[in-house]
Amino acid sequence: MLALILGALSGSVLLPQAQHLRSLRDGVRAHAILHSGGTCVLGRCKVRFEVDGRTVVADLPAGSGGGKNPAGTRLIVRYRADDPQTVAAENDVDGGAHMFMAAVVGGAALMFLALSARKAVSLARLKRKA
Repeated sequence: MLALILGALSGSVLLPQAQHLRSLRDGVRAHAILHSGGTCVLGRCKVRFEVDGRTVVADLPAGSGGGKNPAGTRLIVRYRADDPQTVAAENDVDGGAHMFMAAVVGGAALMFLALSARKAVSLARLKRKA
């Protein structure tokens, strides 16, 4: 059961998040200030930046590296030209951290699946001998 949960997390959450971040690689570059720090891993960080003379406060995506910094830290972000609310820290747009986590979680899922299969085979052999 744990293998299925980890596999679903890897395939349906982490890989799409990495693809989303990579889609912002060619986004508009802007200087931003970390508006509110917190747990960026859970998606609770906000950045403030200027777009066409107006101030935008947008959420960094879950899993961003911005949480390492306190509120007020300056950073570079990339956002979609047609939607400034879709933003990511420039350091995160390669999607590498999310791809790494997807690989780790996917590997853990395979390990638990292999252990479960091995245990099932052992139990079957014991039943056959008895």
